[in-house]
Amino acid sequence: MLTIGVLCSGALGLNTLSKIAKEYTIEFVLTDSNSEGVIDFVKANNIPFFTGNPRNGKGYDFIQNISVDVIVSINYLFLIECDVIEHSNVLTFNIHGSLLPKYRGRTPHVWAIINGEEKAGITAHIIDSGCDTGDIIHQIELLIETEDTGATMLAKYTKAYYPLVKKVLVDVLKKQLNFKKQNESDATYYGKRTPSDGEINWNLPKEAIRNWVRAQAQPYPGAFTFYDNQKIIIDKISFSEVKYSAKYNNGQIIQLIPKLVVVVKNGTVNLDKIRTENCTFVLGNKLGNENRE
Repeated sequence: MLTIGVLCSGALGLNTLSKIAKEYTIEFVLTDSNSEGVIDFVKANNIPFFTGNPRNGKGYDFIQNISVDVIVSINYLFLIECDVIEHSNVLTFNIHGSLLPKYRGRTPHVWAIINGEEKAGITAHIIDSGCDTGDIIHQIELLIETEDTGATMLAKYTKAYYPLVKKVLVDVLKKQLNFKKQNESDATYYGKRTPSDGEINWNLPKEAIRNWVRAQAQPYPGAFTFYDNQKIIIDKISFSEVKYSAKYNNGQIIQLIPKLVVVVKNGTVNLDKIRTENCTFVLGNKLGNENRE
């Protein structure tokens, strides 16, 4: 039976960790202090665990006397150093939320929607000293459908993560691991997103704005704009058939009922779902930065 060390964070990490624990022996878990669900799980199952940044020898000091065949990283908050990477007897690998080498970095499923991609996926790859640069073991492709949001794509990932982990572990047991080097000429990298990055640019085409909004919709912090000194979060838009003339500017409100309709670069959009309190919209007014003092 394989012995496993797991590095994981958040709900995605917990979901996969709990599934691994049903079939394999987990010898240790490294997590972060905010992943309360993971911490509760390892405590309840008497699994040795370390919380916090593992770098500068801290993580290795905790695991150095715990022998494991495989270390798997799932949605782990921290980059790890060679001491942890090289600790496994057979393999140390990560599950990354894109079809590597594209979309290395953070929140790749969100960036994929923003960029109008029609497919995303997850990759099992060796962990090396780079960021998502190690050899590919297996990949699973997932479609980005028209109504998908960042949250619905994450739900698809949640279902796919453990089957991919299991596929790698079966290969380890059968001693049939195969590796494929990443093509650096195809590589792209995207950085961490914060809630403040979500402001809508009304000068973009309607297709780009729709992707921007759905990628960040609830329960994510949301794409936003400003109106009457208030931050307005928009969770869903659709293309409108309302006509407009050249006298209107991008971001201008040209209809209030039954839905707000706003002019953009190449047409008009309906604001289908918005988060606001006590905001009275006025026909002809504009959304955007100019509405802040």
